[in-house]
Amino acid sequence: MSEPLLSGKVALVTGAARRIGREIALALAEAGARVAVNYNSSESDARETVGEIERRGGRAVALQADVSSAGEVQRLVGATEEKLGPVDILVNNAGIFAPGEWDKINEADWDLFMNVNLKSQFLCAQAVGRGMKRRGRGKIVNLASLGGLEAWPGYIPYCVSKAGVIHLTRLLARALAPEVQVNAVAPGTIQFPGEEPDRRYIERSPLKKTGAGRDIAGAVVFFCTGSDFVTGQILVVDGGYSLT
Repeated sequence: MSEPLLSGKVALVTGAARRIGREIALALAEAGARVAVNYNSSESDARETVGEIERRGGRAVALQADVSSAGEVQRLVGATEEKLGPVDILVNNAGIFAPGEWDKINEADWDLFMNVNLKSQFLCAQAVGRGMKRRGRGKIVNLASLGGLEAWPGYIPYCVSKAGVIHLTRLLARALAPEVQVNAVAPGTIQFPGEEPDRRYIERSPLKKTGAGRDIAGAVVFFCTGSDFVTGQILVVDGGYSLT
């Protein structure tokens, strides 16, 4: 049997305790990577994700850090390297999503979205990027959003932060080249078991369905295992919703 594609690699996934982050962590471990499962407050979920990886024969650790803080990011990267080895793959998944009327958004709301959704991705990329360039290899995958490409007036801070992620991806792809490839995945509506189906999305989508966590995880794995000739790209995973 062939060796797993990511055998010997170390992956750090932010916000990996639950939902999409968990699916990404599981998929990277399945591909052979040793995975640092970052969480901020969902410790029990993070440890369950680590337990699932270990039950499947993989190796993982749960590491707490608020990735919107530069000091916390440095601590997180240091702990990952100490426990698993140098970071070969960074997946910037941590983020928040919430609606808000434009005239009710206050400064604290705005700063929270920018810090968690955008600043954190730069801080993490900066923290691992130096080592990646020095070692001559690395993959960074940012989680953007369909909201970063479309105008959703009920989600202004979220959409602006994710539009920033898209441009940050392109900027980092140039700044970290040629050693490191930086790409992004922009999910449409992703739903999990037990959630009420988003009928409006399903009706508009050409594929007539919402996505699942495994759809995003598969896109991330593609960027981590596919061609080294792809960088600065935004892969929209939305069932064709943005075509309509």
